[in-house]
Amino acid sequence: MSNVSKFVGREQDLAAVEALLSQNSRVNIAAAVGMGGVGKTELAWQYARRRGDAFPGGVCWLRGVEPIAPQIISFARDYLDLQVPEQTESPVAWCAQRWPGEGAVLMVVDDVQDYGALRAMLPSEGAGDGRFRVLLTTRQEILPPGQRLALEVLLPGAALELLTSLVGVERIEAETAEAEDLCKWVGRLPLGIELVGWHLQQRPELLISTLLERLEGKRLAARALMRTHPEMTAKLGVAAAFEVSWEPLSEAAKTLAGLLGLFAAAPIVWAWVAAAWAQAETAMDEEDLEEAQVELLRVNLLQKVEELQKVEEPQKALRYRVHPLVREFFVVKLAEVAVSESLQRGFAVAMTELAKTIPQTPTVAVRTQMTEAVPHFEEVALRWTATLEGTDKLRCSGGLGRFYKSLSQWKDAERCHQRAIEISKAELGDRHPDTATSLNNLAALYDSMGRYGEAEPLYLDALAIRKTELGDRHPDTASSLNNLAGLYRSQGRYGEAEPLYLDALAICKAELGDRHPSTATSLFNLAALYYNTQRHQQALDYIEQALAIYIPALGTDHPTTQNANSWLQGIQQAIDAPA
Repeated sequence: MSNVSKFVGREQDLAAVEALLSQNSRVNIAAAVGMGGVGKTELAWQYARRRGDAFPGGVCWLRGVEPIAPQIISFARDYLDLQVPEQTESPVAWCAQRWPGEGAVLMVVDDVQDYGALRAMLPSEGAGDGRFRVLLTTRQEILPPGQRLALEVLLPGAALELLTSLVGVERIEAETAEAEDLCKWVGRLPLGIELVGWHLQQRPELLISTLLERLEGKRLAARALMRTHPEMTAKLGVAAAFEVSWEPLSEAAKTLAGLLGLFAAAPIVWAWVAAAWAQAETAMDEEDLEEAQVELLRVNLLQKVEELQKVEEPQKALRYRVHPLVREFFVVKLAEVAVSESLQRGFAVAMTELAKTIPQTPTVAVRTQMTEAVPHFEEVALRWTATLEGTDKLRCSGGLGRFYKSLSQWKDAERCHQRAIEISKAELGDRHPDTATSLNNLAALYDSMGRYGEAEPLYLDALAIRKTELGDRHPDTASSLNNLAGLYRSQGRYGEAEPLYLDALAICKAELGDRHPSTATSLFNLAALYYNTQRHQQALDYIEQALAIYIPALGTDHPTTQNANSWLQGIQQAIDAPA
């Protein structure tokens, strides 16, 4: 039924099955539980093969997807020389009482789909003097935790070993990185690895890198993931294997699956799912979402990861994961969900609202909080901005740019800010104030990187747009003046910086008031300029004015206030230093 040389990475699981089936001397029932394609059938087959000598009473293999009674009647006739009476209510129990020979018996029921109906058919405790050990394989969470083995995907080393056993050492060594990427692409799912492995084995000239390109293009429709091989235990391709779990799902569960397919292939905080569900027009409430979640968990199409720490609502901060290939399946199935467009918009809106909370200078706490959301922001920015309206189309790209900049991930930050400019120009126009903001953000990034020549024209363009569209005395115009002046100051162009700083200060005082934090920032900027130009007394005057605003407005412990205090000390030391 299978090739034992290709069974790798499951020694601990075999030992776990042995332990589960050896817990007592009476009938012992255990289950190997996991998603489709994870290798439950192969594990049961290998256990029966390797431990066959421990069951002198024989091994009985039954298929859970078919009625049990006819199978056991046929087995009893063909292998036990027993004729089960036609009117027997429970053929399994009847056979268990009359099972010939001595010693333990292993009964495997593969691919159980209705445990409620099956349970009454299984040998009862003490049947056959406790000879029976029953191993079930199923996608469903059946039996208490102490009686089931949750089967996971292979570890990276075992996944590569399985692929190597099928493809050959030479091909793997020639494209090791690509082979590892291939294992990762199929999520280290045994079924996926076997399918692509046999596909490559039958095509000795096909490069692993070429197969990866095909998978990226055709996804689950790629032939490598659809066609099985005669030597495989599995008889279904990836999509067909998942379809078995999909068909019985309720409408709510299928709707939730479609929503989950929109998220990136990364851990998902449940609060994000709930927010997207609430934004989408599904006619389903929070209770429907809860039932749908339970349903997907029960058939292992969704898996719980762990709780996040220090949250106000821990039940909403649970993290979940969807296997990469299951996610691909959900993406395909989204087209069949009646409210697919509403789900897309709900997902985009929910994640955009979260991205809006990323400040210009994210703190360590904010970065920690947002790190897990970043892959999902990328999904919105790349695929779902069309579902948003107005300036919301920019928010995920802009938030990502700020996030990456705070980590000094310059290339990623540049990519995101450039994308925000492209979206803004296309959706809002070249001279829109939000286009100016996007230009300003990219300029600020280049400024931070010391790429002053690239930053200046962007700052100038943003300033020109704001003057034209918002007016010469608008606070955003003042912000542009401050930014351009800061660039000149960084370059030592103090004569050009000073009038811009003074103009920005005048606007802030007039439009925002003498006690506004933005006014304090303009004062601080002038203090820094005067310090750079050795005008220490003027610098002291302006930094003291800035602090007089920062302390009541932000508090003494705020980073901005503390930074201004540091400058105050430095300026004071410069004044007190002997000539």
